Amino acid sequence: MSTPVTLTFLGAAGTVTGSKFLLSSAGQHLLVDAGMFQGLKTLRLRNRAPFMMDPARIGEVLVTHAHADHTGYLPALVKLGFRGPIRATRPTLELAEIVLRDSAYLQELATTDAIRGRYSRHTSPTPLYDSSDVERTLPLFRPVPLGQDVQVGRDAVARWTRAGHILGSASINVATDDSSVLFSGDLGRPTHPILRPRQTPPPARTVVMESTYGGRLHPEPAGPGHEEMAEAVRRAVAAGGQVVIPAFAVDRTEGVLHVLADMMADGRIPQVPVVVDSPMALRVLDVYRAEPGELLPGAGMEWLDQIPDLRETRSAAESKTLSGRREPMIIVSSSGMCEGGRVLHHLARLLPDPRNAVVLTGYQAVGTRGSDLSEGARRIKLFGRYVKVGARVVSDDEFSVHADADDLIGWLRDLGREPETIYLVHGEKESALALQDRIHQELGWTAVVPRADEVVRVD
Repeated sequence: MSTPVTLTFLGAAGTVTGSKFLLSSAGQHLLVDAGMFQGLKTLRLRNRAPFMMDPARIGEVLVTHAHADHTGYLPALVKLGFRGPIRATRPTLELAEIVLRDSAYLQELATTDAIRGRYSRHTSPTPLYDSSDVERTLPLFRPVPLGQDVQVGRDAVARWTRAGHILGSASINVATDDSSVLFSGDLGRPTHPILRPRQTPPPARTVVMESTYGGRLHPEPAGPGHEEMAEAVRRAVAAGGQVVIPAFAVDRTEGVLHVLADMMADGRIPQVPVVVDSPMALRVLDVYRAEPGELLPGAGMEWLDQIPDLRETRSAAESKTLSGRREPMIIVSSSGMCEGGRVLHHLARLLPDPRNAVVLTGYQAVGTRGSDLSEGARRIKLFGRYVKVGARVVSDDEFSVHADADDLIGWLRDLGREPETIYLVHGEKESALALQDRIHQELGWTAVVPRADEVVRVD
């Protein structure tokens, strides 16, 4: 009789954040992704809940890509005793190093600000982890090649296949003698403006699939595209105002710069200074520049030259000088959901003035400041105080490199073989249920939306 192989959904079940999936068999445990919960406080509190088992018992962690909702919990695991290898593609590990160091820094900064400002409900607020925990995590990183089998644990083999979502992103097949599970990770669209396209992974008996856009289709742009952003920039510049673009440091900043470069080259927006005010985003940009093999053939990063006045503010001192600048400019800064980083200082300064504009460039999770702004909030809380929203706020929905519902169905078809079960994760419940219905109706395959902490057999 074979040993049962179980899969536990420790995160991203019924929500779009906190990806963690535990494969267990005969006392061996593999964790696929170790993401932080973000957004609503009820979700964030799960980051501090006791882990379901002693992390020292986890043999290895396999990572799909570098976003914090897939990697941000890694230092917490190490803090709790995990000491095994953390495997991912080389670009993913290079980006994860940046993401984790930034995450620790922001937590430390937020803790210090909360203590000084006395706006925390906790008597002695502490970060989930600090920089020393990150430095203990980085030596555990082990790069893996794309498209090759890698031994993981005692009797499992894993293969990473390019997913086309961000630099280094991959789907992961994990196979033993008794089971095969394919973890989609976050899937990109069939084409990406900068990166090589996704590839089709080998099929598996069980598929764990993201459903972020499971109930939606990306809009087909009218004309040259991104007109919401172009119009916001034109109006703000004409009024003598400034534009702040909250953008995720990983991949989204590159996408925003690519669009701004094209718009300036085509004369759709004025050639005003563009400032990338995010040390993290600039370090990520350096990683993209260093990975030409993962970029579209012949594309490189030469398109940046189409922005005549591109400025990089790497130091805090350089960033602070922006507060005294009054001429029209575009400031690209993280985080993309307005939850931390230098963008908060720009919002506090620019939001009250109707001459200015804020351009949101991606998914805004429920409970984030970005979500509040996108829904028309007239004031948001920054640094313990409420700030009036007088600036124009627009959402440019054309930036997403997440596969939409049609793309997800296409990815399943391309697998070429019906899995026994598809588990739909990493999506709000409504999105996951919408995708479940389409899979049933169009493919006739079994799809399930698992519950948080649910355990299923996959052997």
